[in-house]
Amino acid sequence: MKVAKYKYKNFYQMIEENAKKLGKKTALFEEDSKVSHQELKHYVDSMARYLELIGVKKGDNVAILLTNSKEFIISFLAIGKLGAVPVPINTFLKHDEIQYILDDSDSTVLITETKFRKELTGVFNNTKIRKILWTDDYENFDEKNLPFKEGLTIEDYEHIIPQGELEDTAVILYTSGTTGKPKGVMLSYKNIFSNIENIVHLGDLSHKDRFIVYLPMFHTFTLTATVMLPMYLGSPLVIIKSIIPFSNIFKQTLLKRVSFFMGVPEVFNALSKAKLPWYFLMFNRLRFFISGGSALPEITLKKMQEKFKRAKLLEGYGLSECSPVVSVNLPEKQKPLSVGPPLPDYEVKIVNEELVELPTGEIGEIIVKGDNVMKGYYKNPEETERTIINGWLLTGDLGYLDEDGFLYIVDRKKDLIISKGINIYPREIEEVLNTHPDIHMSVVVGKKDPNYGEIPIAFVELVEEIKEFDEKKIKRYLKEKLANYKIPKNIYVMEELPKNATGKVLKRVLKEKLNKGEFG
Repeated sequence: MKVAKYKYKNFYQMIEENAKKLGKKTALFEEDSKVSHQELKHYVDSMARYLELIGVKKGDNVAILLTNSKEFIISFLAIGKLGAVPVPINTFLKHDEIQYILDDSDSTVLITETKFRKELTGVFNNTKIRKILWTDDYENFDEKNLPFKEGLTIEDYEHIIPQGELEDTAVILYTSGTTGKPKGVMLSYKNIFSNIENIVHLGDLSHKDRFIVYLPMFHTFTLTATVMLPMYLGSPLVIIKSIIPFSNIFKQTLLKRVSFFMGVPEVFNALSKAKLPWYFLMFNRLRFFISGGSALPEITLKKMQEKFKRAKLLEGYGLSECSPVVSVNLPEKQKPLSVGPPLPDYEVKIVNEELVELPTGEIGEIIVKGDNVMKGYYKNPEETERTIINGWLLTGDLGYLDEDGFLYIVDRKKDLIISKGINIYPREIEEVLNTHPDIHMSVVVGKKDPNYGEIPIAFVELVEEIKEFDEKKIKRYLKEKLANYKIPKNIYVMEELPKNATGKVLKRVLKEKLNKGEFG
């Protein structure tokens, strides 16, 4: 089934139509306040005019360093209305990392809040930023530091003609940098609308659904699937400003009658084990849980199905360079350990090192073709040419397709461990480790070894109740389920594994520490 092309050519057209059709109905819930579709359009119009007055024009890049908030959404849409390009920045980054992205992206204006003031020291000297809009109470406003709130009160915006064609860059999203310096992924409006429209056609979605957003909005999965998708549908969006306390997410899910709950495996792992009150399980309106970002353990899927009888947990697969969703399990047909078939408009192949397609069931690199494939990396044509070949995006992920066309992720190509010429896939070992009752979470990486080339090493977080760790017991458990050459040489316990903002473990950090001899 192919999906019809395309209802809108830019994001502003979405909110304009929602304002006409849904008017005073709620677009955004945030804590005790709410914003209607009409109000949202007014704020976007007003902020676009404000940005125009301070010199933002079509083609400029404008950085957003904000935690989850209505201000993030208003900024994102207002920048796009002018034909400028929003550059959301990871709020977990530190001074040098933030300023690297500001500099690399050529951003001239930054929208931020005072909690990041320390990380922005020297920003006017070290980057091209010439104006900062502060969304909260910055005390020293001047010609460079401006109040964001002023931009919500302007009325003379009727002359601004909304910019943005399908092929134009809609956003520049910087990769997490798990394998090196972050790269700016340029996604067009067509890329993101392609993703949204393919997702919409998979299920019975409408403006009557309600979405909750608690994962950081700067992340590609959150931005497309939990911000732009509900905007496209005209669905209310429940904004959670902080995941602490986590119980507030459940409270808002119940009170605001949320039907779509998207998250990462770590969230669903915790949710599957949590003791939820009976009234939450009885009265929630949840229809779908969607998991993305990294591998979902099979045991988590099983426990979630047992706990939530009326809702389905569907695992999908994607990456920033694909806007981000490539495949997702179907409500009517789901296969454990699979990330489902490709979305209707996309092609997926499994290839060897020479990019020759492999037969069904054979493991190779996953490559993707479709309207979701990025325009390229910002100011990095060489890396773009290495990543996109004849329209096919090389994902760097290893997997295989079954006879029904369902995709299975085996591992990252860069994470593959080769021991005495034999391929070892860390994810396979992690799946088994995660089934042990003592282990909350695990990760396996390769360590250089003079005799074997590489050997597998495991790092684990224990469940809270376990105070003493028995490595021999865990190895005996693994030997019952895995070949001897796959058993980790060492298993190290960590209080917390190093993770990025969406809960994905930073294997690069662990490998660097291992090879420096920091463990054992």
